[in-house]
Amino acid sequence: MEDGIGGLRHMLATVFLSAFAGFMVVPVITDVTVAAVCSGPDDSCSLAVYLTGFQQVAIGMGTMIMMPVIGNLSDRYGIKTILTLPMCLSIVPPVILGYRRDIKFFYVFYISKILTSMVCEGTVDCLAYAYVAVNIHGSTRISAFGILAGIKTIAGLFGTLVARFLPIALTFQVSAISFFVGLVYMRVFLKEKLNDDEDDDLHHGTYHQEDHDSINTTMLAEPILNDRPIKTQVFHKKYSSLKDMISLMKTSTIFFQALVVTFFSSFSDSGMESAFLYFLKARFGFDKKQFADLLLLITIVGSISQLFVLPRFASAIGECKLLSTGLFMEFINMAIVSISWAPWVPYLTTVFVPGALFVMPSVCGIASRQVGPGEQGKVQGCISGVRSFGKVVAPFVFSPLTALFLSKNAPFYFPGFSLLCISLSSLIGFFQSLLIKDVPTPPLNKAINKTSGEEV
Repeated sequence: MEDGIGGLRHMLATVFLSAFAGFMVVPVITDVTVAAVCSGPDDSCSLAVYLTGFQQVAIGMGTMIMMPVIGNLSDRYGIKTILTLPMCLSIVPPVILGYRRDIKFFYVFYISKILTSMVCEGTVDCLAYAYVAVNIHGSTRISAFGILAGIKTIAGLFGTLVARFLPIALTFQVSAISFFVGLVYMRVFLKEKLNDDEDDDLHHGTYHQEDHDSINTTMLAEPILNDRPIKTQVFHKKYSSLKDMISLMKTSTIFFQALVVTFFSSFSDSGMESAFLYFLKARFGFDKKQFADLLLLITIVGSISQLFVLPRFASAIGECKLLSTGLFMEFINMAIVSISWAPWVPYLTTVFVPGALFVMPSVCGIASRQVGPGEQGKVQGCISGVRSFGKVVAPFVFSPLTALFLSKNAPFYFPGFSLLCISLSSLIGFFQSLLIKDVPTPPLNKAINKTSGEEV
């Protein structure tokens, strides 16, 4: 390995620039949407909620199909090559709103955002996790996943901070420039592999002995093929992405359980995207500056926890317990927010934010050890596909629910009812995570020798 985790610096820089550009528009897009489609700036009209929900559904359906395909292609043609297209497409939507934000340009942005995000949404994260899994082995992999997530959170911190002080038009323009700089940086500096000598092994799906010898016995692991003869190639090249996913789900109970947890976590996160900011705007009259202040606090807490707390906790208690802890904290966070009685309550609940940020690094760490390095793109693509499926389903449930309970026609007064339902989804994911068992993996060479003896 070139420099261990230090060798990931170019991928981390790419993730930072991409996430920085994406997070910049989050505090302002709610105000832009309301200003474009509603009658007044303080109007919490249902149309804005439904448009956001429909956008999430459309993007989720596209990414649900595209993420496994992109992961599959990255294993065949290389992560750097496949990453180029989505990073190019990401530049288009912010350019539109950076030019004008009236209703016509808003709908042009809205349509282009849906179409481009079907390929772009989550692609950088998916391929970055695959890149880490390919190049970092052993017990340091979960730390690398945590650092990757922490870099993204820090990017959110700076993006939110910049959006807090920039005018809306300039915010979208800077976002587009950041996407472009990230694309150029990735093409110039990112290496396909940190160690070129491993190329043959990586593309043929073989395991590294050091990857298994150095795994901490407290970490989660399970032989991928259970009672079957051990093979290093789980996927056949002629298989489709759907068959790849089904094949791995059948051969690994742990991977299947991780996907179930991923679905409920994504279902909750997507529901929060549909409901949270509109709830704060309708309940307490939050605007762009207050959104930015809250998101700024969330990203500060999140970045500290992912960079410093997650690696220590992962090595101390294991990925499985870390996953369960994160889901339970996420449940507590959303349950309290749903009954917010004052504007300061959402700020107070940011102490539970690290829980939600522990979930995906833990899931990716668990899943990445179920296959060899040459198949990490497929695994991360499967995870991203399931996350997208959760994002498809959630708006069908939470957008109408949010619109109903924020309106005057609610069956009873409970503006945060949809947030309470979202918290229950996290609770289901928490119970499912308790079913994942810590099973030490036998050394690979012993397993292969045993299998070879049986075959003889």
